[in-house]
Formats: sequence, structure tokens, C-alpha cells
Amino acid sequence: MAEPVFRFRLYVAGDAPHSRRAIANLEAFCRTHLPEWHEVEIVDLSTQPERALADMILLTPTLAIVAPPPARSIVGDLSDVSVLENILRAKRGGR
Repeated sequence: MAEPVFRFRLYVAGDAPHSRRAIANLEAFCRTHLPEWHEVEIVDLSTQPERALADMILLTPTLAIVAPPPARSIVGDLSDVSVLENILRAKRGGR
């Protein structure tokens, strides 16, 4: 069985410190845990404010785990990778 592809959408607010940290932390996590099995979309709400309303984003940074289902969200700069690791483990069926 093929490994699922993880699709992430990270909502940030410009070049704010928390936004930069979230991007760096997500990139590091994906390099370590999903080197060939991820796609990342960065949505900068300072240049695309309509996406905040359309996607119901109230805080930044917010990471939306789009695939595989069910969709989940994490708010914050992703410095606590255990949260993302637990979600990843659950989506992989506990492996």
C-alpha cells in the first residue's frame, strides 16, 4: 500500500516573526518526517485577506492539514512538533 501524501496549508501574516518561525518549523518537520510525501501551500493573509474569511481563519499562523482526511488545524508557530507528530501518527493509522 502506498504511503499517503500529506497536504498542508499554512496561513501566515506577512513577514511577522511567528510566521517566519512557523514556515521554518513546518519545512524542518517535513524534511525530517515526510521527505517525499508532502505538499505545502503558504497563504499570506496580508496579501490575500479574502482567504481568511473564505477559509474561516481567525488566527495566524494556522496550519491546515488538508489531506489525508479528516482535515485538522493547528494554531501557532509549530515549535511543539509533538502535536504535529501525534496528528501524523493518527492519520497513518497509529503506525
